[in-house]
Amino acid sequence: MPKVLISDELSEAAVNIFKTRGIEVDFQPQLGPDAAKLKEVIGNYDGLAIRSATKVKADIIAAAKNLKVIGRAGIGVDNVDIPAATAKGIVVMNTPFGNSITTAEHAIALMFAAARQLAAADVSTQAGKWEKNRFMGRELYAKTLGLIGCGNIGGIVADRALGLKMKVVAYDPFLSPERAVQIGVEKVELEELLARADVISLHVPMTDKTKNILSRENLAKTKNGVIIINAARGGLVDEAALREGLESEHIAAAAFDVFTIEPAKENVLFGAPNFLATPHLGASTNEAQENVALQVAEQMADYLLSGAVTNALNMPSITAEEAPRLKPFAALAEKLGAFAGQIVDEGLDAVEIEYEGQVAALNTKPLTAALLSGLLRPLLQEVNMVSAPAILKERGTPFTESKRDLSPIYDSLIRVKVQTGGKWRTLAGTVVAGAPKIAEVKLMQLEAHFHPVMLFVNNSDKPGFIGALGTMLAEAGVNIATFHLGREGAGEDAIALVGVDQLIPDDLLGRIKALPQVRYAKLIRF
Repeated sequence: MPKVLISDELSEAAVNIFKTRGIEVDFQPQLGPDAAKLKEVIGNYDGLAIRSATKVKADIIAAAKNLKVIGRAGIGVDNVDIPAATAKGIVVMNTPFGNSITTAEHAIALMFAAARQLAAADVSTQAGKWEKNRFMGRELYAKTLGLIGCGNIGGIVADRALGLKMKVVAYDPFLSPERAVQIGVEKVELEELLARADVISLHVPMTDKTKNILSRENLAKTKNGVIIINAARGGLVDEAALREGLESEHIAAAAFDVFTIEPAKENVLFGAPNFLATPHLGASTNEAQENVALQVAEQMADYLLSGAVTNALNMPSITAEEAPRLKPFAALAEKLGAFAGQIVDEGLDAVEIEYEGQVAALNTKPLTAALLSGLLRPLLQEVNMVSAPAILKERGTPFTESKRDLSPIYDSLIRVKVQTGGKWRTLAGTVVAGAPKIAEVKLMQLEAHFHPVMLFVNNSDKPGFIGALGTMLAEAGVNIATFHLGREGAGEDAIALVGVDQLIPDDLLGRIKALPQVRYAKLIRF
């Protein structure tokens, strides 16, 4: 039975989901802030469900000997060391849609509050001052809203703003022109947005590219009297420069729900004129808290019980329906990769993967991850489906993937090509009756099971080779379990895949390589 630790406050409904799915769950929200205690116990669990209080740093991940999945109830995963989790083979999930409406509504609320100075007006009025002339606001009707980021949350903000009869422009490199038209926004470059927007609202994650996107220089390019809204992530705006802009009145108002350092007990913006702050309330509604808790529990349970992957940040998604269909092909891909990795003798220069036939119509991303995992394991040892694609990318190894709707012989075929020492080596396999089989080596056709130990020989197709090989194995007490041959033609290039029941000693392998017909020989293990 899988075992999950919940180390932050999560709704009782989420706990019950784990229990009803047959997963043992420990609800210990007090562990979240206690990194030392969490490190002590994390090795006992298959899953970790968190919100923002738990900081899953590299040392926690190193101690997580059995951990398979980390589920973040919410969008931001700043509190998880994703590279460390990836290297350890731990899937990291979040719930990007459970609090989207709530966060978007908060951004709209901040926009209204900043435009009408609601917070300051409330304090003044309740103090009995009745300063009606002091709090002159502005209409949002017909104003231009500039969205920096127009994904899920930004799109909802755009929809609400269009309902207020605002004009919406958006800067988002990932927003397609077709999607922009569909949701009714004008796609622009950042420079144009800064120059045109009466209100700027940020809806991007915190990355190296988005950090300080509203820098001192960019804030200076904005319209006089602009309003700045940030309900996304701290660090997207130069806070000191924003304060100066508020004091000079170049920036009319600003409303922030997020800050560079949180909890924000003090900040350069606090006390600035026409500045409004809330304590990271973007997702703080009963509906959103319940939604993300239920969502993360379902996602983690699906992964632990069926292998389905949803909303993962370091692994391709696999639906529960896809998982059983992909399973035999994932096994095939991993074994093909393992074969290829063991014949990479002079460094891995490039990798190509081809999918032919029915398998090409499936979700091939997890299959590619499985193949790369098998490929890199003989070279790097500590690698898995989660870490393999990232490792290949880090190494800068050229990689291509292609698909063909038809396969000449089989319903489905997966082919891998690896370049080593300037030469290409090619393998292909298929699934027959649910079992993975080798279907092709060096473009020569054959059909062989993946035996636990196999002798792979590339030889000249000349008389005497099979007899000599059989005799050498027999004399060494090595039993042949399977024997499969492939060749280009009589007397030409040929291959032999020999399943054996015992490991072949190095001295025997050396004598096999010395046979006059042999060009290459390698012991392969699966």
